[in-house]
Amino acid sequence: MLIKYEVIIYWSQEDECFVSEMPELPGCIADGGTPQEALANIEQIAKDWIETARELGRPIPEPKGRLIFA
Repeated sequence: MLIKYEVIIYWSQEDECFVSEMPELPGCIADGGTPQEALANIEQIAKDWIETARELGRPIPEPKGRLIFA
């Protein structure tokens, strides 16, 4: 499954790790020791999030991607 949602990755001084978030999937957050690890972890979390939403009959948001301004 290809995940097409925007991912934000940042360093958390408090947690001393990289944190990745998919804002379009509420609560979809992961961490990792490197940006690549945080990205791999968020992809797995997103797959689990989508699978759980389907099982519960909840709506799955369509990926919006980045906004483009003229």
